[in-house]
Amino acid sequence: MQTFEQKLKLLSQPSLSSTLAGNMRGLEKESLRVTNDGMLAQSVHPAALGSTLTHPNITTDYSEALLEFITPVCSSVEEALEILYDVHHYTYQNIGDEFLWVNSMPCMIGEDKDIPIAQYGSSNAGKMKSVYREGLGLRYGRRMQTIAGIHYNFSMADAFWPAWKQALNNTQTPQDFISDQYFSLIRNFRRHAWLLVYLFGASPAICKTFLDDPSKSSNDE
Repeated sequence: MQTFEQKLKLLSQPSLSSTLAGNMRGLEKESLRVTNDGMLAQSVHPAALGSTLTHPNITTDYSEALLEFITPVCSSVEEALEILYDVHHYTYQNIGDEFLWVNSMPCMIGEDKDIPIAQYGSSNAGKMKSVYREGLGLRYGRRMQTIAGIHYNFSMADAFWPAWKQALNNTQTPQDFISDQYFSLIRNFRRHAWLLVYLFGASPAICKTFLDDPSKSSNDE
């Protein structure tokens, strides 16, 4: 079994490194709609942004005010960012006087009942999505569902796997090999995830409306 360093050397070989340029990625970015005084928007999803159930690039996550922007699968970081920029630009042109809250932790959101559940129309599929969110609110509270995030989707190029399998002298079936390698990647990510959260996920401040009792904090207990 090759060590991590040995695998890195294998990946630097031209026959393998050339396939890495075809890696695919996609972005899913969430942002809360807010009014010009920083309060959570109570308005319905803007009609100009299309149907939240079927639009390929713009939908909502938990709340009607929590927009989610989705890029297609892209072959480069630059392509994904350019599409995300275009979706942002179009959205800002069609949300009137509202703004997109830039932070992960929410703005002034008031009580749980003040957080509108996302609506997806009258179809069975649309109603199920709203009912599911009602359940999340009952189990965890609506405030917790308003934290915005970014999902980064990643996959290796199809051309990479045969070359990588040959380099490792692996005898598994192609599908078993690919599955095992992805699980290895996930384990390595989870091993170092604490550092990513520490460097990029820390929120130095939160709005007191996010707390059930603003007079208390974790340091007081």
